[in-house]
Amino acid sequence: MCGRFVVANVASELVGVLRVDVVGDDLPAPSYNVAPTNQVGIVLDSAKTEPPTRRLESARWGFVPSWAKDLSGGARAINARAEEAEHKPMFRDALIKRRAVVPASGYYEWKREGERKIPHFIHPEGDEPMLFAGLYSWWRNPALGDDDPARWVLSFTILTRDAIGRLGSIHDRMPLFLDADFADAWLDPTVENVGDVLDAAIDAAPDVAGTLEDHVVGTEVGNVRNDSPSLIEPADAA
Repeated sequence: MCGRFVVANVASELVGVLRVDVVGDDLPAPSYNVAPTNQVGIVLDSAKTEPPTRRLESARWGFVPSWAKDLSGGARAINARAEEAEHKPMFRDALIKRRAVVPASGYYEWKREGERKIPHFIHPEGDEPMLFAGLYSWWRNPALGDDDPARWVLSFTILTRDAIGRLGSIHDRMPLFLDADFADAWLDPTVENVGDVLDAAIDAAPDVAGTLEDHVVGTEVGNVRNDSPSLIEPADAA
């Protein structure tokens, strides 16, 4: 968890909710079946300016630390346990300096029932975006020259915590949800009490989780090649 999610929002919708200053020019198209290593729009605050500039940029799902030899390990780092991030060398620096918000329309989770795994679509009640707390990294591709714009790869992971309530009956983990008001504190790269910010996010996530809805969807979502709005329809209506 979380291994698939939905981004049906367009950039213009996110600019207002998260007060984005700069929108990247290579953002991926909306997707109803985002899978590991796919490109997704994430929001981050760049500390290179004063005050920091809030950016919506395309990033690869699967955290690739700056010291990695290649991109291959990123597919195994799509999620990071929030309660362990401060102590994991892979994520510790990113937690301090490179926190991100991952906007989504909802996500898929599979509930085990006997020998079967039943996919559920978990989403907000309205059209507002769901916000995941994430960490990002910049990785320099040593095979490309300094004049190649593709030499820098932006990647991210989604933080998770223990699931509660109805979501806990589906899976034992859930994304670390943020509300729009707390997103500013989470993104602020100048904050010094990172542990306090993380603890506050962990404590507040159940309030957001309690507002979410879910329904069973068809098994077609299990195939990454399927990508259409029909994937999020209730199974009895698909």
